[in-house]
Amino acid sequence: MEILLVLTSLPDQSDAKNLAKALVEERLAACVNILPPCCSIYRWHNVVETASEIPLLIKTTQACYPALEAAIHARHPYQTPEIIALPISQGLPDYLAWIVAETQNDRTAP
Repeated sequence: MEILLVLTSLPDQSDAKNLAKALVEERLAACVNILPPCCSIYRWHNVVETASEIPLLIKTTQACYPALEAAIHARHPYQTPEIIALPISQGLPDYLAWIVAETQNDRTAP
């Protein structure tokens, strides 16, 4: 099963914790790391913006990704949130198996 690292960022700690908890409770993610605030500089509607954001590192599976993306999008305060998924090509086998086990439920079980 393909394991993914999904990246997103939220405007504040409260939103970040709420989203992380919901994703793990719903078994859409095995683990979510909430990182310290960072400074994001980006162009939005042809204006260069600067914002403090809270990055999240979300560990999940390819099977969970569509529902995970939908859950992030539904709960995210931004009109167009960052949702980027990167494949994990290598990792400690026991850890990768744990991600698979923690994201299994009736929806994703084979």
